Amino acid sequence: MLMKKTLLSLAVVLMSMAAVAQVLEVTGMQRLATPVTTDAKVAGIAPDGSYILLTSASNQGLTRFDLATAKATTITTAAGAGYNVRIAEGGRQIIFRETTVGKDHLRRHNMVRLNMDTRRRAVIARSLRDMSALKNDEAPSITINNCLMELTINGETRTLAPNGTDGSYIWPSISPDGTKICYYLAGNGCWVCNIDGSNPQYIAHDCRAAKWYNNDVIIAMADHDDGHFTTESAIVAYTLNGNKQVLTDNSMIAMYPYAIEGAVVFSTEAGETYIMNVK
Repeated sequence: MLMKKTLLSLAVVLMSMAAVAQVLEVTGMQRLATPVTTDAKVAGIAPDGSYILLTSASNQGLTRFDLATAKATTITTAAGAGYNVRIAEGGRQIIFRETTVGKDHLRRHNMVRLNMDTRRRAVIARSLRDMSALKNDEAPSITINNCLMELTINGETRTLAPNGTDGSYIWPSISPDGTKICYYLAGNGCWVCNIDGSNPQYIAHDCRAAKWYNNDVIIAMADHDDGHFTTESAIVAYTLNGNKQVLTDNSMIAMYPYAIEGAVVFSTEAGETYIMNVK
């Protein structure tokens, strides 16, 4: 009996050690000299790490912040611009929406492509009511429509509901190699599935607004609130097999991370922006 209890205790210890195993090594962190407003948040980071995109908590407007020069450039002040921004061609172009409300009180979206080098702007789709109506031949893209995920590949759009159609899906993100999707099921937690929606795998509940660091690690926020305000939030890293590492301490309320290999950027509730060097 004693041997069984000892083995059980050892198993629990080993499971606990696996759950808190180091996922990434943090080598440094600094606050960026971004324009600070109380609701500023990160909306993306260029693949080469040359700039980040900033928006508001309600996804109003879009600002480019160059990491080398600390120069901030307003791209648009339109509503919805900060939601699901796509950075294409290695950072040379971005694709974003500009939302308007017509006299009929219905929302419509223009999809805009901006060349970040020439500043040339092109509206590639006008007055969309359904975001899945935007077809393209670029890398796979994913959005949310009526609480379900919609995946577009090579101009073809399909609805994905790996956990059934009764749930509400948010924060979808496609892995760098285009083979997996991480997403959050409201009230349930973070999941990862294959690009076709098959084989859903539970990751964790405290893994919100997750983005891919690489094909094996996701970065997210573990936030808590009192029903009205966020009371604490930390940036966490998870492997696909459930290993977890907390990357920030409780000295700040850290939220909405984005990542590339070697760096994680995130915002605080106070509207500050930080970059964390990792390996």
